[in-house]
Amino acid sequence: MFAPATIEARSKPELYRELALQLRGLVEDERDPVANMANASALLWGALPDLNWAGFYVLRSVGELVVGPFQGKPACTRIPVGRGVCGTAVAEARSIVVEDVHSFPGHIACDAASRSELVVPVRAEGRIVGVIDLDSPVPARFDAEDRDGIERIAAILGDACDWAPPAR
Repeated sequence: MFAPATIEARSKPELYRELALQLRGLVEDERDPVANMANASALLWGALPDLNWAGFYVLRSVGELVVGPFQGKPACTRIPVGRGVCGTAVAEARSIVVEDVHSFPGHIACDAASRSELVVPVRAEGRIVGVIDLDSPVPARFDAEDRDGIERIAAILGDACDWAPPAR
């Protein structure tokens, strides 16, 4: 059975290295994306300070993300590709760091307490299958080190799961 170790990192890169090691331990014998996303969201929620939401949106159809496993308050269920931070990250196939969600055109406010956001695409076999979405009540909570660390987490999940292709 996996038991998460307490992370006592002195820097963000060290924190994300430790998180990646723990995530690899969680997913090494499991291919189900729901199980792995659920454990990953719990791992992120427990290890990263100043979050009010940590979870996933999954590309279930060609033009729409559907909420997946998460930690935090109830969330928006469906997000069209191209809308909000999550939909924009998919449409532009890139990670997005938002220092102030109120300044992001078309931001979708699922939790009014959110002030900053980090969204990272999860890729499998060259295609985007979903996104990791982290929200914080702290303005400018996320930076390039967070983006790089969560991109490493997304890569682990992309490789570890048997992802179904989106429906047409």
